[in-house]
Amino acid sequence: MFKDLFSLKGRVALVTGGSRGIGKMIAAGFLAQGAAKVYITARKAGPCEATAKELTAEYGGECIALPIDISTVDGCNKLASEIIKLEPKLDILVNNAGAAWGADFDEFPESGWDKVMNLNVKSIFFLTKALAKPLRAAASHQKPGKVINIASIDGIFVNPMETYSYAASKAAVIHLTRRMATRLIKDNINVTAIAPGAFASDMNRAARDEAEAVAKRIPAKRIGTDEDMAGVAIYLASRAGDYVVGNTIAVDGGVVYGTAGLEIAG
Repeated sequence: MFKDLFSLKGRVALVTGGSRGIGKMIAAGFLAQGAAKVYITARKAGPCEATAKELTAEYGGECIALPIDISTVDGCNKLASEIIKLEPKLDILVNNAGAAWGADFDEFPESGWDKVMNLNVKSIFFLTKALAKPLRAAASHQKPGKVINIASIDGIFVNPMETYSYAASKAAVIHLTRRMATRLIKDNINVTAIAPGAFASDMNRAARDEAEAVAKRIPAKRIGTDEDMAGVAIYLASRAGDYVVGNTIAVDGGVVYGTAGLEIAG
């Protein structure tokens, strides 16, 4: 009964923003658990293709690069059309591509607002919508399709940094996840979200470059690892997560629900 609980054998996945950071961690985890194909996207073709080559060489499945900018609806539709040409069915979609912007309240630019909201929120909705056909084709009561949105703990509690559009966008992702889940469960598609804390990435440079200092403010006394992120994504994507609908899971070493959340927010 429990033998293949976390297996992704034979499944086809798409991970946006998959060339580095959290997206790469998730793509690697899926391949390690037997996914047949994991498509990854990124704006820059070079890093996207290099990551695809690296992960294909390391694991049994195939990682395929589709370097497309999905910050616009046209970009989302272009990516979806490429996937649909290649795959009649899509088992898993991970909406991970994102951007951040920080600026003083009095100086915060409209460009910094629009860039972040467009990629972090708008693209999640319109890419999922554009891929609804192959997601529905793969989904059934016995084996639901999976859409996993990458939010942030900054959408749950107030980070002291002046990242207004980022915080608002990630709170929006959490509620959008609930709203999409309510609709898509009718099509046997489970929509969930992950809210990462400190993981080393280009977006979270503090966790990458000052890991020791950041770790001191986390109840678990360390930053997140590749295994931590891959583990929760595998859980949600596999049979193990088939009864999880609309939830957002914080993966943060206890920041949000520990005393550190109060200390950092204060």
